[in-house]
Amino acid sequence: MRSSTEGRLLGDFLKGLWKESPTFRLLLGMCPTLAVTNAAQNGFAMGLATTFTLVSASTIVSLIRKVIPNQVRIPSFVVVIATFVTMVDLFLKGKFPGISKALGPYVPLIVVNCVILGRQEVFASRNPVHRAIADALGMGLGFTWALTLLGVIREILGMGSIFGVHIMGSWFRPWIIMILPPGAFLTLGMLIGFMNTLTGRTAGRSAQG
Repeated sequence: MRSSTEGRLLGDFLKGLWKESPTFRLLLGMCPTLAVTNAAQNGFAMGLATTFTLVSASTIVSLIRKVIPNQVRIPSFVVVIATFVTMVDLFLKGKFPGISKALGPYVPLIVVNCVILGRQEVFASRNPVHRAIADALGMGLGFTWALTLLGVIREILGMGSIFGVHIMGSWFRPWIIMILPPGAFLTLGMLIGFMNTLTGRTAGRSAQG
């Protein structure tokens, strides 16, 4: 019984990292994904802010799921999410003003991020708290690594640096397009294509085996 529960929790966690990746599989949260990933630091910070909000909101929603009237469940979810988004926003402004300025309005917009609201409706409001936390943590970390990867690629090609540390020599000419909106679409499209190809090949080998 215990091993079955642990296996279920592990499955809830791992699905968000790859199989149901919010960015590369479900294509959710595209607004911050495209807007803030011009640098690795920005993508990482947005991912962590989203993860904190998602885990915290999922915990509360799961705990009170049986007392929320069905007619007001969505407004209730929004109020819970907005509470933690406000905490994140004030924390960044107080401790990391540079990052807060770089992320701009996209931190407050976490309130309406489809990743967070969707997990409350689909999972947290229908499952016990331990499963809700596992699901939220997996989805949050999946979102974080996706945004960080996008930021790393765009920052290397667009500025020749990673997390603000210059790594390219004087020979390198930055691709300015990579830190502009078209660069976000190009990078995301190439990564989705690569991962779809990789998944297809893996599935093909499994079928042959």
